[in-house]
Amino acid sequence: MKKTAGLWIDHRKAVIVVVSDKGEETKVIESKVEKQSAQSAGEPSTSPYESHMVPADDILQRKFTDQLNSYYDEVISLIRNAEAILIFGPGEAKGELKKRLERDKLDGLIEAVETVDDMTDRQIAAKVRGYFQK
Repeated sequence: MKKTAGLWIDHRKAVIVVVSDKGEETKVIESKVEKQSAQSAGEPSTSPYESHMVPADDILQRKFTDQLNSYYDEVISLIRNAEAILIFGPGEAKGELKKRLERDKLDGLIEAVETVDDMTDRQIAAKVRGYFQK
C-alpha cells in the first residue's frame, strides 16, 4: 500500500490523516493565525483613536500572510512524503495550500480538492480512508 495523506484545513486548524502500511496516523495542527482586525475588514472603528496608535493595513496584512505561511509550511512538512494527497475544507485555505504545493512542485501528488463543511476528526479520518480505498 502506498503512503497517502488527506487533510481537512481552514485558517484555524488542519487535521491530517496519513495512511500507510504501518496503519493510520492523525495529527492536528492549530494555526497561530490571528484574525484580522475590523479596520482591515473595511469597517470603521467606533472607538476614538490617534492615527499613530493604529497599525497600517499593510503591516497587518503582512503579519497575517507571514503567520499563514508558517502554518502552511508546517502542514506541508507532514504531507511531503505522501504519494497521493486529498485536500478538503470549508473555505479559502484549501486553495491557498494547493497553490503552495504547486509552488513547491508537489502539485502532482494532489488527487482532489473538495469543499466540505466542518467535520469531526473521526469523520475526516473515515473520509480519507474511504477515498483512498476506492
